Amino acid sequence: MYGLLKAYARENRKNATLVEQVLWEQLRNDSVGVKFFRQHIVGQYIVDFVSREGGLIIEVDGGYHSEPRQMEDDLLRELDLERMGFHVIRFTNEEVLYETEYVIEQIKNNLK
Repeated sequence: MYGLLKAYARENRKNATLVEQVLWEQLRNDSVGVKFFRQHIVGQYIVDFVSREGGLIIEVDGGYHSEPRQMEDDLLRELDLERMGFHVIRFTNEEVLYETEYVIEQIKNNLK
């Protein structure tokens, strides 16, 4: 299973969305005080961004995350990740693109 997740994560990094690229530019090089990884394996999941030292996972959600089934899946995933010791925060694509300063402020506020 890990080998498959690793291949998917690598592919996701190569084909990052515009929103992921925008947020990555803000997070890379310890610019918020901790190191982040993008499209990284945590347990059985590939998360958008994670700081192991900060105990924080950041998920960036497109429109389909507002569909009932996806919301349920996201909640179960979030509970599982929190059981692993992470705090999970979510932002919409629009927040990342148009409220970038707010997003970065929230990230800093949620780091351990």
